[in-house]
Amino acid sequence: MGAATLEERKMEVIRPTDAEAIRLAKTLVRSARFGAIAVLEPKTGAPLASRVGVATDLDGTPLILISGLAAHTQAIAADPRCSLLVGEPGKGDALAHPRLTLVCRAERLERGTVDGDRAKRRYLNRNPKGKLYADLGDFAFFRLEIERASLNGGFGKAFLLTRGDIIVEEAVNDELAASEQSALDHMNEDHLDAIAIYARHFAKASGDNWTLSGFDADGMDLVSGDDTRRVFFPQPLKTAQDLRIALVEMAKTGRAAEAGQN
Repeated sequence: MGAATLEERKMEVIRPTDAEAIRLAKTLVRSARFGAIAVLEPKTGAPLASRVGVATDLDGTPLILISGLAAHTQAIAADPRCSLLVGEPGKGDALAHPRLTLVCRAERLERGTVDGDRAKRRYLNRNPKGKLYADLGDFAFFRLEIERASLNGGFGKAFLLTRGDIIVEEAVNDELAASEQSALDHMNEDHLDAIAIYARHFAKASGDNWTLSGFDADGMDLVSGDDTRRVFFPQPLKTAQDLRIALVEMAKTGRAAEAGQN
């Protein structure tokens, strides 16, 4: 037998996509506060990379807020094809930490529309400093519609993912969108003790002052200053009413576990 071709050796490196890889990919995009966006320069076709603030829509689609004066905004206006890299390095070798590359098409969201208002609300919940410029005339929100993704979970852990692996297209999304903000406000105003339990027990996070920045069918997003955490529900939500049930049961589970340790 002859030597394996480069393409064959490349495919040998790619692992079968499993539930653990999908959860890691979702965690990376849901917990990202920023990412590196790559676009194509209109005049030269050369790749251009820049940093952008990131949040996610209810279905998991990345949201960005960018100025019309920026080179990357002008590039996606000419050609909406782009990619987004998320995943922050930690201590030691940066290449040993997981990261996710999303191949996308950028879609501008118009002000005053249902989609535009929801994107603004969710983006500012995650990135409150964006309030300083979100309403400026030259800024706009974009959805980065995912087409496929490449996950590197660390050395020897490469996966190829589809849109369906990351995006959660459930009927409950619209129902959650209508009630999400009131649920967030209620939890952040009246149940900080429960949020602290979600952070400690389920996210294994240290520190205090955790609040919730988002709910979706799969789970919840927590923030404390510049730190973010992703917590998945035991089971995906089927109705908006399931949210309260999940939150109460998770708080009970966390309290019981902590009591057992004392």
